Amino acid sequence: MDLVYKNEKPLLIIAAVFSAIFWLALIVGTLGIALLYLLFGYLFFLFAHSAFISHLKGSGVRISPDQYPDLHERLVRSCEKVGVKEIPEAYLLRTDFFNALATKFLGRHFVVLFTDVIDALEDQPDAIDFYIGHELGHIHRKHLSWRTFVMPGSLLPIVGPALRRAEEYTCDRYGVACCRSEGDIKAAIAAIAAGDTRWKTINVDAYINQVATTNGFWMSFNELTGDYPWLTKRMATAVAVSQGRKINHPRRHGFAWFLSMFVPRVGGGAGGAASLIVTIAIIGVLAAVAIPAYQEYQDRARYSSAYSAAQSVQEQVTAYGYENQGWPTTMNELGYAQPTLSDPEVGYEIDIYENGLIGVEVGTDASGESQYIILEPEVVEGEISWVCFGQNVKAKLLPSACS
Repeated sequence: MDLVYKNEKPLLIIAAVFSAIFWLALIVGTLGIALLYLLFGYLFFLFAHSAFISHLKGSGVRISPDQYPDLHERLVRSCEKVGVKEIPEAYLLRTDFFNALATKFLGRHFVVLFTDVIDALEDQPDAIDFYIGHELGHIHRKHLSWRTFVMPGSLLPIVGPALRRAEEYTCDRYGVACCRSEGDIKAAIAAIAAGDTRWKTINVDAYINQVATTNGFWMSFNELTGDYPWLTKRMATAVAVSQGRKINHPRRHGFAWFLSMFVPRVGGGAGGAASLIVTIAIIGVLAAVAIPAYQEYQDRARYSSAYSAAQSVQEQVTAYGYENQGWPTTMNELGYAQPTLSDPEVGYEIDIYENGLIGVEVGTDASGESQYIILEPEVVEGEISWVCFGQNVKAKLLPSACS
């Protein structure tokens, strides 16, 4: 079984290339001064992260051959299965979180199992192997080591969240590899979904069927901008991997893909609120750009339609001029039943003025003054030609034949 999810490597390459360019540009552009700030940033992170590691070592229970030997045996066995040569330090920690985590401090890896998970799976302890394997996946794939370097790339829309989700799918495959049975896999994920007691009565098939509801706009958008796949998909994928078969999830909504391209990755938790704020801002910007653009498109279409109708009148005025050696003064002289030619649906009105001038009223401006497309005839050595121009109309909205 290939332990690496199919999308992780290409997404990592994209993020790494972008990040390398970013870091290089930053260092060159600041003449190396950025390195000093990066050093200060690392020191700040080091002190902040040391607080958690200190709490872990000072309050957590170290898992060892002498302390919870059953869990230590699972850890060692799982390391052997997935190829982790150096056994990470492991701790049991009492928290309000129902999960597990892996972290790294000064080159040393740590695996943390939360007591709620251990207690919930007391009747099916082999399911704990899934959690251990999942966290070993982060260590073996060096997700923790690469994270700082690819940070700029991980902020990219679409790519950043997709990379994080791909890493989760990869680590789930590690979890599957460490489990002895399909039932243990289902139990481990069901416990996250339904809680420490209700997971025992969950209908896994019904839960997996919920995947079919993830293809709508909102479900697609929030997954595409989030760091984690929907848990229903993780369950369905993990079961499929354990059975050695491929799985195809529902296609995500097209507009959700489009909108997600404008939302940078800001992570989960508090980042979700930031993502929402960014999304609202993007929608506002799009509306500010799209509404005037659409209005301009409508005006162009209306002016084009009005101009086409005026060209027909122009041909008749030209024929009238050659035949009568003069200009018509009304539309009636051209054979029209009404004094003007209008189309209320499109929004224009055509009339003839002095010296054969054709005026096409296409609306009014903000001050209430009428806007016109004007076709004016000229006679040069007995030949009639026409000039088109606008009056009180933006030049960019005029048909290309009008100056």
